[in-house]
Amino acid sequence: MYDVLVIGSANVDLMVRVGRRPGPGETVTGSDLVESAGGKGANQAAAAARLGARTALLARVGDDDFGRLVWDAQRVAGTRLGHVLVEKGARTGTAMIVVGPDGDNTIVVSPGANAHLTPEDVRAAREAVAASAVVSLQLEVPPRTVRAAVDVAAESGTRVVLNPSPAPDALDARLLSAADPLVVNEHEARLLSGRADGSPTEWARALRERGARSVVVTLGGEGALALEAGADAPVVVPGVAVEVVDTTGAGDAFTGALAARLARGASLPEAVRFAVRVGAAAVTRQGAQSSYPTMAELA
Repeated sequence: MYDVLVIGSANVDLMVRVGRRPGPGETVTGSDLVESAGGKGANQAAAAARLGARTALLARVGDDDFGRLVWDAQRVAGTRLGHVLVEKGARTGTAMIVVGPDGDNTIVVSPGANAHLTPEDVRAAREAVAASAVVSLQLEVPPRTVRAAVDVAAESGTRVVLNPSPAPDALDARLLSAADPLVVNEHEARLLSGRADGSPTEWARALRERGARSVVVTLGGEGALALEAGADAPVVVPGVAVEVVDTTGAGDAFTGALAARLARGASLPEAVRFAVRVGAAAVTRQGAQSSYPTMAELA
């Protein structure tokens, strides 16, 4: 049995810090390059596992040094690795990250082996899906693979947490109807709700009207809000005041923590309160997975 099965991407992050971001055609000098494990799927798995959840990852990596880095980082986090597949002759997915002086970042992703995660891989893991309390999904792998994951989860009655990032122009109705919750940041909420000038509450209601079972909108340092199925108003969870060092992977820390707490039977507002604490802790340290707290560190 797993608490959380994450189906998604696994990357290596190549991160450099800059005093200011370059403009078009401009070159600036940055810090030494830092290589670390990342990818939205692997990040969410590491976050859940470090919090003590029984977590497995279904992903593809290349047969290169970066693939071994991803594997080692997941093992250290405590993720079960029986469903991590190696794509012969492929490069592991890579993210190029520039972190500014305010701790915010810009990211470019090269999918690599992530593009080879197939619906057949998901269907082959049907028993693992059925043995999981929650399946956590993102959009850094092929859309057909995400749709297959939703279908297999529906067949087995497994709860789906969907983080539609990178955000598409529109979200497949099949994916929306499976999301319980749909987890979006402010940019994703504006885009997918079709209400660019609305409030977070209006975005959440619009997304539920479009088919999501429940919705969570993350608000950065301001916290998050949760709109449950059938609720008239969302529950607003305030942020935790911290000194921000690096926001890389903070959204994944939030989503992994949310999935872990839902898998243990928490209500959506309870899970969001916990996830806000985890996300806040993650931004106080550099990197993605290396910044994720354990339960002891949250105490």
